Amino acid sequence: MSVPALDPDLLQAFVAVADHRSFTRAAAMLNRTQSAVSMQIKRLEDRIGVELFLRTKAQVDLTPSGEGLLGYAKRILALNEEAIGYLREHKIEGLVRLGVMDDYGSQVLPPLLSNIVSNYPGIHVEMATGLTAHMLPRLGESFDLVIAMHPVGAGGGEFLRREQAVWASSAHHSVEKAETLQVALYPQGCLLRKWAMEALDRERRPWRLAFVSQSLAAVESIAGQGLALTVVKSSTFPKKLRALTEHDGMPVLPAADICLHRAPNLSRVASLLADQLVLGMEQPPLSLVS
Repeated sequence: MSVPALDPDLLQAFVAVADHRSFTRAAAMLNRTQSAVSMQIKRLEDRIGVELFLRTKAQVDLTPSGEGLLGYAKRILALNEEAIGYLREHKIEGLVRLGVMDDYGSQVLPPLLSNIVSNYPGIHVEMATGLTAHMLPRLGESFDLVIAMHPVGAGGGEFLRREQAVWASSAHHSVEKAETLQVALYPQGCLLRKWAMEALDRERRPWRLAFVSQSLAAVESIAGQGLALTVVKSSTFPKKLRALTEHDGMPVLPAADICLHRAPNLSRVASLLADQLVLGMEQPPLSLVS
């Protein structure tokens, strides 16, 4: 024997009458005629085979069966509304222009973006990687969102997580005996470059800028070959390199705040992506170098 389906339109009329204890008030609330609402209740009673209301001239009361159905009806209608909302939200589509640091673009964001796009297949992300100091002035013009690194407590934006700057070299590269440190860094405008230079100068440690590239992979490869040391973020520390600390004679470097910057008057799709990125990066960096 087939189970009768509970039509949401009929349940909506039932809940309205049950809440207002009046067909007249329920009809006004639903913007329908009283006879239309009465017909809907009759159809619902016929479909499930029970009487839902005790009708008198003075008032309308629920029968025991009506009392039992009311909670289910409200849950079904709430679930129906939730499902429609989900489908409408996930129908969202459009292009988002995202700027981010090289290491975050290649390591941190891809898993997050994969998860977001699988849930919102209409979102198309155009991601540029590089020096975010050069991207921030173009926020709103060339970029909808920029994830940038700033000194702790500075730079504005929406805080995502904190990173520690770490010296790095190849496993066999000895820095203690080097008269002049060979350093591989990023172009001017990079905060890690600035901190590295200032720290070495403050310690009066002789050094030479041996290699400069905007490519994180190129800088890491130079360091990995033992040709120079470099500076990286703790959470994206390359597995092929080793961390250098004060025990290796290297000065301590600052921590940094990773922040999300949103352009003014963001589109709905860009705002959605921004919110999803914030949720995805609430956890601290996964791998920290001690």
